Amino acid sequence: KGTIHLFRKSQRSLVGKLTHEFRLVAADRRSWKILLFGAINLICIGFLLMWCSSTNSIALTAYTYLTIFDLFSLVTCLISYWVMMKKPSPAYSFGFERFEVLAVFASTVLAQLGALFILKESAERFLEQPEIHTGRLLVGTFVALFFFFFTMLSVRNKPFTYVSEAASTSWLQEHVADLSRSICGIIPGLSSIFLPRMNPFVLIDIAGALALCITYMLIEINNYFAVDTASAIAIALMTFGTMYPMSVYSGKVLLQTTPPHVIGQLDKLLREVSTLDGVLEVRNEHFWTLGFGTLAGSVHVRIRRDANEQMVLAHVTNRLYTLVSTLTVQIFKDDWIRPTLSSVPIANNILNLSDHHVIPMPPLKAADNLNPVTSTPAKPSSPPPEFAFNTPGKNVSPVILLNTQTRPYGLGFNHGSAPYSSVLNQGFGTPGMGATQGFRTGFTNVPSRYGTNTHGQPRP
Repeated sequence: KGTIHLFRKSQRSLVGKLTHEFRLVAADRRSWKILLFGAINLICIGFLLMWCSSTNSIALTAYTYLTIFDLFSLVTCLISYWVMMKKPSPAYSFGFERFEVLAVFASTVLAQLGALFILKESAERFLEQPEIHTGRLLVGTFVALFFFFFTMLSVRNKPFTYVSEAASTSWLQEHVADLSRSICGIIPGLSSIFLPRMNPFVLIDIAGALALCITYMLIEINNYFAVDTASAIAIALMTFGTMYPMSVYSGKVLLQTTPPHVIGQLDKLLREVSTLDGVLEVRNEHFWTLGFGTLAGSVHVRIRRDANEQMVLAHVTNRLYTLVSTLTVQIFKDDWIRPTLSSVPIANNILNLSDHHVIPMPPLKAADNLNPVTSTPAKPSSPPPEFAFNTPGKNVSPVILLNTQTRPYGLGFNHGSAPYSSVLNQGFGTPGMGATQGFRTGFTNVPSRYGTNTHGQPRP
C-alpha cells in the first residue's frame, strides 16, 4: 500500500512557477545568447534614459522606446525557445504555440501605446517649447542604432521574422518601395537591394536615426528647438504605422480566424475530398491558425454504409495534411435506413377499418340565401331561372360510399385487380334515393353490392 499523506502539498505560487520555467529555459545553451543580449539591452536603455533627461529631447525619448521594443522582441524569442521545449498537456492539447503569438501581440501593442504617449507629450510641448541640449543627442542616437543592428544580426527572432513577412505592408514600407522603384529606374543595378520587401524594423530604425540627425543639425545651426518635437511626432507615427499591421495579424491569429491566403487552397482540397470513393458529404469544417505557420482544423465526413472507414480516413488525412498540420477528422456512416416490406400478412384485428367511409360535403352558402329548388342564390329582383336541375345542394346528407376493396401498399391486406364487370356492378347507396340505384345504364336490376350476381347468389 502507498503512503497516506495527511496534509496536501501547498501549490506552487505564480512566482515559483515562473522561476521553474525560467530555469528550464536557461538550461538550454541557445538561450544564453538571448539572456546576454537582454542584459546589454537593459544597460543601454538605462544610459539612453539618462541622456534623454539631460538633453531634454523628446525625439531621443521616442527613439529610446524602440530600444525598449527590442527588449520585448528578445523576450519573445526566449518564449519561442520555451515553446519548442514544452510538450502538449491535457490542459493545452494543441501545445503552447499561442504563447509566442500572444507575446508578439503584446509587444506591438505596447510599442503603439508608447507612440501614443509620445504624441501626447509632443502636443504639450508645442504650447511651451523647452530648450534642447545637443551634447549627447548624437551619441544616444548612434548607440541605439548600433545596438539594434548588432542584435538583429546576432539573434534570429523567428516569431517577429514571420510576422513581418506575413503581415500587410506599412505605409513606410510602401513609400520606401515607391522611392526604390524610382531609384532602380535610374540605376538598374540596385534592383537586387532595394526592390525586395524591406524589413520594417530596419526601416523604422534608420528613419528614426535620420530624423535625429536632422534635428541635431537644425538645432546647432538655427537653434530651432521645435524641430525636436516634430521629429518626435514623426518617429511616433512611423512606430504606430509599423506596429499596427503586425498587431492586426497576430490578433487575427488569437481570434482563430482562417488566413485569407489559404482559403482558396482549402476549398480546393475540400472539393477533392468530397469526390473520394465512399464520401457522401463533408460538413462542419473549421480551420484556424494555431500559431505562426501552423494551421489546425476539424471536419466531419459522412460516408456510405458499405465504405471502409479506415480507408476513407487515410485518404482524407492524406489530402488535407499537406496544408493542415493539426487535423481532426470524424467519420460517420450514413444513417439512412431503407424501410423493409413485410411479406407476412397482418392480422385483421390490427387495423379495424369500417366498411363505409363517410365523406362530408362542404357547406356552400348560407341556407337563407339558397333557393330550395335550384340551389342558386335567390335574388328578389332577378327573374326565376329558366331551367331547374334536381341538385340537392346543402340540405342533402353526406354520401356513403361502399368500401369493400381495401388499400394495398404492403399493409398485409388482400389486393388484386378487380374484374371489369364489377366496375359496372358497383353502386352507390344514397339515403332517400333507394339502395338499388346504380349507374346510368340500360339495366334496371343491377345489384348494389359488389360480389353478387343478378340473381342474388354469391359469385364463385
